[in-house]
Amino acid sequence: MEIVPQPLTKEAFAPFGDVIDVPDAAGRTYYEDALGNLRPTAHASLSVSLKPETPERPLRADLLERHQFSSQTFMPLDVGRWLIVVAPHAKAGGPDLAGVRAFIATGKQGVTYRPDTWHHGLTVLDRPGRFAVFMWRDGTKGDEEFVPVAPFTIRIP
Repeated sequence: MEIVPQPLTKEAFAPFGDVIDVPDAAGRTYYEDALGNLRPTAHASLSVSLKPETPERPLRADLLERHQFSSQTFMPLDVGRWLIVVAPHAKAGGPDLAGVRAFIATGKQGVTYRPDTWHHGLTVLDRPGRFAVFMWRDGTKGDEEFVPVAPFTIRIP
């Protein structure tokens, strides 16, 4: 299976969470709708991540992850284009590969994955990238789950 990413838009990404646009004008916009913490004992976690550029073209994906009980937000700090690959949760469990979608985000777009949204690991395309990452954690295996999937490729323009 080969996936062709589309530009990241709020409408296309809505089933999986929110798109966060870095403002071009003074003011404040709240992006709270997709935030979620389903464990009362979990604490807020803010981290900063530096990811190297991903030179592989096309990108081969064979592992997806989810945070069943927490949303996860990626906010670009110093990023060029980056790739987002998501899949809904299948009724029978695990990721629904029939629903896999891929998006190319600009360095002025962040995302919040809703709880239980399967996604590929953070992938930057043109140069190394720095992100602020926000989620809730309680130190248990419920913080994150990784599953192997039938390999598929993402054609990166």
